[in-house]
Amino acid sequence: MRSTDGSTAPTGTRPERPGRVRRFTAAERWVHRATGYLMLLCLVTAACLYFGPLAQLVGRRHLMVTVHEWSGILLPAPVLLGLFSPAFRADLRRLNRFAVYDRRWLRAARRRLRAPGARPAGKFNAGQKLYAGWIAGAVLVMMFTGLLMWFMGLLPFISRTSAIFVHDVLAWAIALVLIGHLRKAYEDPEARLGMRTGYVDRAWATRHHAKWLEEEPVGTVSGKTREHPHDGANVRGRDARPSAATDAYDG
Repeated sequence: MRSTDGSTAPTGTRPERPGRVRRFTAAERWVHRATGYLMLLCLVTAACLYFGPLAQLVGRRHLMVTVHEWSGILLPAPVLLGLFSPAFRADLRRLNRFAVYDRRWLRAARRRLRAPGARPAGKFNAGQKLYAGWIAGAVLVMMFTGLLMWFMGLLPFISRTSAIFVHDVLAWAIALVLIGHLRKAYEDPEARLGMRTGYVDRAWATRHHAKWLEEEPVGTVSGKTREHPHDGANVRGRDARPSAATDAYDG
């Protein structure tokens, strides 16, 4: 059902913005935001526990320990809740799938080739896919070692010293990787805007994520229904289903 004649947005949803493409739904943005806040809380409280001068300045060690433990336990919660969103599930499938052009992206990255044509990418480039997989695995290991430190008798054959060592080393690795993640985000204002508003400039998407637009041949872009490449007509029904990039629903 359309709100008015000539409008491509279903009733009750916001219309597409001229010249912009829907990249993330509200559900996807809230998953990212909530995960980021919990990760930041983990890192800040960890710093307050790890560095002596900072621990003395903040005090309240028991409170810092409690906040650190529970923010770590809740870290997977946004992702689990996000599974109720079809768009978020679609993005997880994209992140879990390496295409042929992703290998080209990695080869170009090794050679420091920065031209967009040298680094073809779908909705997520190969670097983002590797980052997502690595950080997901790291969080699981951090939770496991954290629980071993919290409940010392959970697995008696694993010493608490070993758990602390792995937890500390991986915490440093996560901090360094997150700094790199934030640096890349700082260098790309349009990507940050897409995560804040859900929309990105179509020219930016064409330049940096051309395969994404090719993989989404049907959808709503710039307030007009795009034509299917085979029949040249507006497509309805099954083939016109909304995508994670250009859907007209909000989660």
